Order: sequence, then C-alpha cells, then structure tokens
Amino acid sequence: MAIYRFRISFEDYDEVIREIDIKSSQTFEDLHKAVHRSTGYTAEKSSSFYVSSDHWIKGDEIAYLPVQRKTDNGVILMENAKLSSYIEDPHQKFYYIYNFERPFDFHVELIKIILQTDPNIEYPVLFKSIGEAPKIFDANNIAAATAAVAAPVSTDFDFLNEMDFVPGDTEEIEAMDGRGITTSSKSEDADEEEEEDESDDFSESDDFGDEEYDSKEDY
Repeated sequence: MAIYRFRISFEDYDEVIREIDIKSSQTFEDLHKAVHRSTGYTAEKSSSFYVSSDHWIKGDEIAYLPVQRKTDNGVILMENAKLSSYIEDPHQKFYYIYNFERPFDFHVELIKIILQTDPNIEYPVLFKSIGEAPKIFDANNIAAATAAVAAPVSTDFDFLNEMDFVPGDTEEIEAMDGRGITTSSKSEDADEEEEEDESDDFSESDDFGDEEYDSKEDY
C-alpha cells in the first residue's frame, strides 16, 4: 500500500504550508480532517476538494457536508471517495475550499509517493508544518472586537477611587481639614490671605506714624 505526501498551502498565505502523509486507500474526508488538525480549525464545516488542472482550474467536486442542492445533484461525498481513485498524475493537484460561509482556499499537490507504510505510524500524519495558520473571525469574535473598540475609556483621575475611598472615610477627611492635600485653589486662597495681612500691617503702621507726628506737634 502506497503513502501519498500532499503539500497543502493557503492560496492567499503562501508562506503557510502543511505536508501530510496519508495512505492511498484513505478518503478525502481523512485528508480534510488531517488538514484541520494541523491548522487548528474545526473540520465540521461545509468544504470541497476539486480535481484540478496544473493551472488550478477546478474540475469534479468532492464535498463534505454539502448543501441540499449539491446533494440533489449527486455530488461525490468525501467519505466515499478514496484518494487513489483520483490520482492520475504523480503531481496530481486538487483545489480545496474550506468553510463556504467564510472560505479559505488551498492548493493541494501530491509531491511524493512512498511505496511502503511505516507500521509505527498512524496515518494520516503531519510530516511538516511551516507558518501559523491565519485567525478565523466568526460573528462572535467580530462582535466582541467591535464592542471593545466602541467602549469609551476614561482617562480622568478619580481621586476617591484611586485612594480606595469608602463612605466611612468622610469623617476622617473632614477632621483632617484638608491637611496633607495640596490643591491650586487652596494655595491661591492662602496667597490672598497673606496679601491681605501684609496690607493690614502696612495700614496700621501708617496710622501709627500719623499719631506719632501729631503728638510731637502737640508737644
């Protein structure tokens, strides 16, 4: 029994590559599930392989969880399609679409045929993995991301919250009478009081000088 080694790459992310070894007697469903064990995606999505030309032109479709229309038209099911039945070329290509609701397109190419299986390996098996599969954003992820962006973030400093304020602290704050808390308004009030005190002192000294002068004349 032969082993097929397929190279699977994203059409739009060609730096992300997976190579999978699979028995020639296994099915396209086995390959489909092996691909998504390697990407981290759920395999339970409507998807299809297409027998492809060298230029990635799609031919016969082999489907997984097809819509009713395709079923009515007699589409081939992955679970019934053995890989060996569709290999006509040592470099056979398949065009693969994963998840028709939010599709990713892949290029699947047979790159090696190994004539003997390894009895210590359970096939299909991931032979090589290059790059991280792109994230999939479903409706829930998009809603959460939108809510996070839309939520306003306050940059105001909340003095009471930052100081772990509790209602019982009000008496303590009143007893402190503002000691230890410096504010610009309080500083300004203090400056005004100081100026008033200086003004009063000056006035008193003037009056005192006048009284002294008058007393000399009287003398």
